[in-house]
This record gives sequence, structure tokens and C-alpha cells, in this order.
Amino acid sequence: MSVSGAPGTTDASDAIEIAAGWRRAGRQVALATVVRTWGSSPLPIGSQMVVDDAGVFAGSVSGGCVESAVIAEAREILRDGKPRLLTFGVSDERAWEVGLSCGGDIAIYVEPVT
Repeated sequence: MSVSGAPGTTDASDAIEIAAGWRRAGRQVALATVVRTWGSSPLPIGSQMVVDDAGVFAGSVSGGCVESAVIAEAREILRDGKPRLLTFGVSDERAWEVGLSCGGDIAIYVEPVT
């Protein structure tokens, strides 16, 4: 897995441009978007990350807290074609496993880009 692009948030126009370029290059692509936050969350609603089927990504949905889990789910979504709403929070054991200990909750919608 490698990082392509600058760390930090990716706005919608950047994410669309990256996804379009990757698709033109023949890569399968998923788009992850922060759709809901509660309490202290690392990044705001609308933050995006683009992921390809090899796990290469650009952008961020949590400043690094849950990226690895989102990348794994994105790759699964690219295999089965079914979008998912992922939720992470401090009361969620999985959130602690992936590093979301900031005290909030975050929901991320991940969908294949066609």
C-alpha cells in the first residue's frame, strides 16, 4: 500500500479528478466520503479519500486514524461492487483497534467509482 498525493483532506473536485485519472489508467477505484461526525472528529464532513484495488490512496477521511480500515473495506467494495456506510466511534471496539481515540464518532460512505 502506498500513498499517492498529498496527505490531509481532499476536496470533492480533487477526489473526482484523481478518481477519473485512475479510471482512465484502467484502475478500479472507490471513493470514501465523511458523511457524518459527532463530537471530536479528526476531519470535517465532506473530507474524501480515493482508493484503488491495489490499496493505493490519495486524500484522507480521518487524518490517519481509520484509513487502514477504510482502505480494506474499499478494496472489498471493489470486489463485490456494493457500497457501504462505515461507522467508527470510541465506544466501538474496532475504533480503538484502528486508532480513533479522539472521543468522537465518524461515518464514512464508500462507493465504487464507475
